[in-house]
Amino acid sequence: MAKLDITMGSDEVISRIKQLQSGGGSINKKQVKQHDPELMRSALYYFPSWEHAVKNAELL
Repeated sequence: MAKLDITMGSDEVISRIKQLQSGGGSINKKQVKQHDPELMRSALYYFPSWEHAVKNAELL
């Protein structure tokens, strides 16, 4: 099994999600997976689920 290449820190994951939200982009799991797989991979590395990552971004 290939090692996941995590290129973002958790703070960068949060800021990318916030950028998507404020820029009117979709934070729909399926869409992010298609358009920004790196963000999805990193988010799932730091958070138990995509929903957790989004919730954290909304709280900060």
